[in-house]
Amino acid sequence: MTGRGSTRNASVELWREYLSNRAKRVRDGRFLVHGRRAITRGLEYGWPLETLVYRLGAPEPPDWVRQLLETSGVTGVGLVPEVMAELAEPSEPVPELVAVAVTRRPELEEFAPGTPEDPATVVVIDRPASAVRLGALIRSAMAFGAGGVIVTGSGVDHYDPQSVRASDGALFAIPVLRASGPAQVAAFRDRQGARGIATRIVGSDDRGGLALDDARFDGGTVLVLGDESESLGPTWQRVCDELVRIPTDGTLGAPSAAAVALYEIARQRRALR
Repeated sequence: MTGRGSTRNASVELWREYLSNRAKRVRDGRFLVHGRRAITRGLEYGWPLETLVYRLGAPEPPDWVRQLLETSGVTGVGLVPEVMAELAEPSEPVPELVAVAVTRRPELEEFAPGTPEDPATVVVIDRPASAVRLGALIRSAMAFGAGGVIVTGSGVDHYDPQSVRASDGALFAIPVLRASGPAQVAAFRDRQGARGIATRIVGSDDRGGLALDDARFDGGTVLVLGDESESLGPTWQRVCDELVRIPTDGTLGAPSAAAVALYEIARQRRALR
């Protein structure tokens, strides 16, 4: 089912606020998805999409837009270009298609990834300041088979449109949860242990600990990273069972550090099979 809109209306005003207003996204439980791959992955993983907003007028929408509108079962709304432009990301052209999606807020207390036979790796990112970096980290976590991502503290919203796009749709494929800080993460580790999944909290810290390739990752792992900091704070260090460092000549940002560490964890896990 599709509709047409040529002028600004209440829905467009509301959708536009989801671009930059975190409070409105939280209040309404809605967020915007830009980009062909992200929207397609949202549908692929059964994420609840509420509306597909598409650009009207010449040139005609590309084939992939028409196909999604015809086959997705999601209500479509067409907007003229000058109104559609209000839903564009900063410094981006008028989008061909934008999805309005429903947020999911899974509870950490109910999060139980992995089994004793196949323990999970979970990535924790503490107080991320950049939506783009957070999305890239979620993408790395999915690529290397992590069971989920936990965002701690007052970091950026993972439903920020820039995070959603940077995740390349990975946000729809793995759980992303929120936690207040180290105590909740330590409680998660303990619950995993009670399920028979021996799990360690391993902190990535450039100033101390074992070299990454000297550490053993043969069980469940909670990998903790700071956003752009070389060292984890004292509270995090106290709950970590081990600290590791990635030998480099400089400082890696969280997405790159996560990718390197997750590769090593996945490599060791494959060798044990």
